[in-house]
Amino acid sequence: MNFDQISQTNATLCNQPAIEVVKWAVSQAGGRAIVSTNFRPYEAVILHLVTQVQPDMPVLWVDHGYNRTATYKHAGRLKQQLKLNIKAYLPRLTAAHYDAVHGGVPEPTPENEERIKSFSTVMKLEPFQRGMKELAPTVWITALRKVQNPNRAGLDIVSQDGNFGSLKVSPVFYWSNIEMEAYLKQHNLPNEWDYFDPAKADEKRECGLHASWGGQAVAKA
Repeated sequence: MNFDQISQTNATLCNQPAIEVVKWAVSQAGGRAIVSTNFRPYEAVILHLVTQVQPDMPVLWVDHGYNRTATYKHAGRLKQQLKLNIKAYLPRLTAAHYDAVHGGVPEPTPENEERIKSFSTVMKLEPFQRGMKELAPTVWITALRKVQNPNRAGLDIVSQDGNFGSLKVSPVFYWSNIEMEAYLKQHNLPNEWDYFDPAKADEKRECGLHASWGGQAVAKA
């Protein structure tokens, strides 16, 4: 899709229910749609939405090895409840190996920005790139939302992803936390608040999957 087509599509989809956006995304994919997840808070919403449209949709999950116990248990519950078709990709280094060689996850300080990016590249971007190459999606469905951080606020429901070469579709892009909570309650879905992403360090920065620097890192990986 070119820029004008994406703009027109966004103008149309912004007034549609999220389930209709998912249906549109699947119709564009030619059988090659995927959804990605990290099992962070509210991820059950997008996973429930996509499985209502395509129950066997591949779910790309990079398990970097630093998830907390609650997150792993949450992932297991959702996998069972929604019968998720999880495609897990792991870094080439275990968490213990990375800690031994690199001294562990860097603290989220301005001085450590390059170390954080290096961690993200090795433990998240590289396995995600492998997953995208093997699954080869034409459409990548995400749980991105405008309210999450300044970088994402500049995106839209549909965008052309420059890092992995897919059409990126975010059906709940304009949803608020209140709307997400209501959806979870309506469909009796669990949530998980103990999540921590060491590749992001804080909620206002990107791990690289949806940022331009990530594309450069992926090209070198």
